[in-house]
Amino acid sequence: MQNMEDKANLLESLLERGEEYGKTSLELLKLKVLDKSSGVLSTIASRLAAVIIFFMFFLLGTIGICLWLGEILGKSWYGFFVVAAFYGLISVVVYFFLHKWLKRLAGDFIIKQVLK
Repeated sequence: MQNMEDKANLLESLLERGEEYGKTSLELLKLKVLDKSSGVLSTIASRLAAVIIFFMFFLLGTIGICLWLGEILGKSWYGFFVVAAFYGLISVVVYFFLHKWLKRLAGDFIIKQVLK
């Protein structure tokens, strides 16, 4: 009879430890996912801030070039058309020739951040 009780207690203890192990493993997984996602999001947020600042610089520089070209060409709106055509040409080149490279670069960045 004592032997049966020992086995029952041992089985109950084993089940409790298994349950605790499962809960601990789940909690560890949650913390790992939180760590990885917070790392990726913080990196993206900081880079996005830098891109926004660069975009503002680029926008103001573009407006300056447009006005300068407009003075040279005689009418201010001519400068805007010239710069718009230039950016249109660049966007076509990027879309047809560099699209896959940029997509792969962005994908590699995200994967690198997740696996870090």
